[in-house]
Amino acid sequence: MRLPFLSGRAVEEAVSPERAVEAVREAFVAFARGEWTMPPKVYVPAYPAGDFRAMPALGGGHALLKWVTSFPDNPAQGLPTVMGVVLVSDASNGVPRAVLDAGAVTALRTGAAAVLAAEIVGRPDAETAAVIGAGVNGRATAKTFVARGRRPLLWDVDEARACAVAEELGCGVAGSRGDALAADLLVTVTPGREVLLGPGSLRPGQHVSLMGADGPGKAEIAVEELARVRVLCDDWEQASHNGDLVHAVEAGVVAREDVTELGAVLAGAAEGRRSPEETTAFDSTGLAIQDLAIALAALERLETLEGVVEVET
Repeated sequence: MRLPFLSGRAVEEAVSPERAVEAVREAFVAFARGEWTMPPKVYVPAYPAGDFRAMPALGGGHALLKWVTSFPDNPAQGLPTVMGVVLVSDASNGVPRAVLDAGAVTALRTGAAAVLAAEIVGRPDAETAAVIGAGVNGRATAKTFVARGRRPLLWDVDEARACAVAEELGCGVAGSRGDALAADLLVTVTPGREVLLGPGSLRPGQHVSLMGADGPGKAEIAVEELARVRVLCDDWEQASHNGDLVHAVEAGVVAREDVTELGAVLAGAAEGRRSPEETTAFDSTGLAIQDLAIALAALERLETLEGVVEVET
């Protein structure tokens, strides 16, 4: 059997940031309604260097398995932090349909989820946006903001990297991390090794999409701050075990009834922003249903893509 393999470049060519937001929105709603299913993500630790993850999902007539890595120190060795493959199969007969580059799929859905959450629960009159972290996923987030009509400020510990991404996308560079943290719509896309948002740091009406704490031991926000604000997440079961939420849950300051899933808001089953002064935080751990949505969007364009190769199985 020969399977099409979509490289990272092919995935980016197939799925625009706008299409990614639309696809991820549809996946959240389908999951909230029970139309798509997602068994738990499996972590295979290789600490302290990083970890491997196996992520399955079923929906839209297809099944998906993503085998992906997270090795935060890889860029210093000239290697990507995120590497792996996405396998898509026909759910009616089990026949494999395609293999896709996991890094590109992950970046697209990360940017889409971050910006979607900011648009849905951020203030409608928000004026400024910022992205902290200008790696692959931070770049994808900034690119998605731009596609949606915003020019975010970028900040990164590597100033040259932030400047390069800003120049590429036509964004600005924040003068300091504090300037970026003050944005009306904030997205943090860091390795999750440092708490960026301490107690009392978020102001009334501000929104933050927390994208970096997607595994054990990671955190981008203090427990006290998470307990103080309105919290949303991508999936309670996953976020309460491997996201920023886990620390607040273990401390006993946040419970299930305190947290709203974004899919429920999008499906009309839960409230979004409740007042202009409400401070909101979206805890994202990355869902396989999002990967499936991006993969299916890419396969819609399969016949028109150039440079797709076939692999023998």
